[in-house]
Amino acid sequence: MARSKAAKIRQKRIREGRMDPQTARSPFAEHDLRTRTTKTKKDYVYRTKHKNRYPHQKENDSFYFTAMHIPS
Repeated sequence: MARSKAAKIRQKRIREGRMDPQTARSPFAEHDLRTRTTKTKKDYVYRTKHKNRYPHQKENDSFYFTAMHIPS
């Protein structure tokens, strides 16, 4: 594969006896410094594909219907 322009410049600096820029980098340059946040309420709401469907809540939604006979 071809080297990038920055890599070529680094190699040239090393060949000429100058300092390698990679040694001067901060130790934090290799770490992921993004802040991790917990999920918001909106994230939890959008996680469910269908609205009002919660399989972990098992409620009895059935009802009993009787036809009452009213005498005339």
